Amino acid sequence: MNFKDLKKYCSENNVELVAVSKTRTEKEIRKLYDQGQRIFGENRVQEWLEKKELLPNDIRWHIIGHLQTNKVKYIIPDVELIHSIDSVKLLEKVNEISLKKNVVTNILLQYKVAQEETKFGIDPENDSQIIDLICELKNVRILGLMAMGTFTNHEEINRREFQNLNLIFERLKKTTFYNNPDFKIKSMGMSGDFELAIANGSNMVRVGSLLFKN
Repeated sequence: MNFKDLKKYCSENNVELVAVSKTRTEKEIRKLYDQGQRIFGENRVQEWLEKKELLPNDIRWHIIGHLQTNKVKYIIPDVELIHSIDSVKLLEKVNEISLKKNVVTNILLQYKVAQEETKFGIDPENDSQIIDLICELKNVRILGLMAMGTFTNHEEINRREFQNLNLIFERLKKTTFYNNPDFKIKSMGMSGDFELAIANGSNMVRVGSLLFKN
């Protein structure tokens, strides 16, 4: 599936496409930009800092990789959305830096629904502390949830994981965020599983290799 077809597929399903541009060159990113793509996702802060100086300033940058607290000061307020808020410590740092810079930063809570030890995320069974904290912080705006599926060829495993994130989303939507119209993003699905993710509730996908191989 090329960029044009994927963009159409996402549009037909009311899904936002994040083009994952980590490790990609300025030339590769500009090729997608020239075709109309505006949202790009980066993993590493240093790499993003270098790229944003070279590329058009109307690109809407998302930070999608694991974020260290000592890097937060470099990305606020220049990123549109941080996908990877996975701890109380990181949440507090984002709020602290946002307060200092007098901005409100858009975030997603990253939940761990995969079984792989290498995956980061909030434990769905032990999220009360971070949920309670969110209600107190004034300089972050939570727009939804993010998750990564297990790297596997077994579709049923990923289906259960995506459905699990949906259940977490619905629980929070009915409780903590019942009066928050901004809480609506479910960011899940990558190059190998985005169709499955969309079929199971995703409305934002993070696709890299599938786009840049064309």
